[in-house]
Amino acid sequence: MNEEYDAIVLGTGLKECILSGMLSVSGKKVLHVDRNKYYGGESASITPLEDLFAKFKAPSPDETYGRGRDWNVDLIPKFLMANGLLVKLLIHTGVTRYLEFKCVEGSYVYKSGKISKVPIDQQEALSSDLMGLFEKRRFRSFLIWVQNMQEDDPRTWDGFDPFNNSMSALYNKFNLDKNTQDFTGHALGLYRDDEYISQSAITTIRRIKLYSDSLARYGKSPYLYPMYGLGELPQGFARLSAIYGGTYMLDKPIDEIVMKDGKVVGVRSGDEVAQCKQVFCDPTYVPDRVKKVGQVIRCICLLDHPIPNTADALSTQIIIPQKQVKKIYLSFSLCIKIFIHFSIYFFLYLRLIVIPISMYL
Repeated sequence: MNEEYDAIVLGTGLKECILSGMLSVSGKKVLHVDRNKYYGGESASITPLEDLFAKFKAPSPDETYGRGRDWNVDLIPKFLMANGLLVKLLIHTGVTRYLEFKCVEGSYVYKSGKISKVPIDQQEALSSDLMGLFEKRRFRSFLIWVQNMQEDDPRTWDGFDPFNNSMSALYNKFNLDKNTQDFTGHALGLYRDDEYISQSAITTIRRIKLYSDSLARYGKSPYLYPMYGLGELPQGFARLSAIYGGTYMLDKPIDEIVMKDGKVVGVRSGDEVAQCKQVFCDPTYVPDRVKKVGQVIRCICLLDHPIPNTADALSTQIIIPQKQVKKIYLSFSLCIKIFIHFSIYFFLYLRLIVIPISMYL
């Protein structure tokens, strides 16, 4: 460690690993350090199940949970849009060669105590039980308009300027009722709240188009998930960095970020000092230099039963629109063993995801 580097990266979260990978590819000498013994930092994937229970100081799981190594638990889960920017980055950098993905098979929405499949195209819009007959036709017309609308061709706008009109005005153009607006904004646009309704329509149109384009890649759902958990993403970029000469140290505490004349010149671990020109780190390494702006509470729930009305999909997202239960999103992966992860954000927005590796074995 007593060497000089172009850059030192502290923490192995996704953004830190992307940085170390890109720096190494560009020819920089990089040292990447994490105080934990695993990759991923706060967004790591924990396996086996015994390690998860130990992390939260809970009693060890009994035999009813099955084999501990069949579980892979994401601390901060996140779905990937199949045609989104992160997937494009993975493809561009070649990191996909180190990863395997599965498609999240089903997307459902909760309404009045019932779970219904999110209509993903014009055909499903006509058969959906979320809407009445006339509303189905209006929603189908809305989807067709969104797909045909080209930002650089006003002839496709049908007299509606998406840049200078709100999303509320677009809903009114097609006479969509509040229920349809609700699941469109939360299930297709993936908004956390209803503030988008008063904002420019073009942003929501782009989100719906991204949803549709991502869906077109695999057909069942627009979402992808790493086969062995989200922690595979930072590990993929870590491998990329290592191939180009990056040095990795796990389970290595950082005692001090060394400063000289107000500038960073290195980091110290015990008696070892690594010199550098730049330091990149996650906020936990410099708590005195960051400002807390919110509180995150996360809960982990284990279920011993499948989710009703989702039997056709091994992995599932269930969305509860804001008007139903105050800004809640639920996402599941279902199999013999079920892990569900709640992320309750400070504004009471929940995202719940399940990802046991046993479903893939």
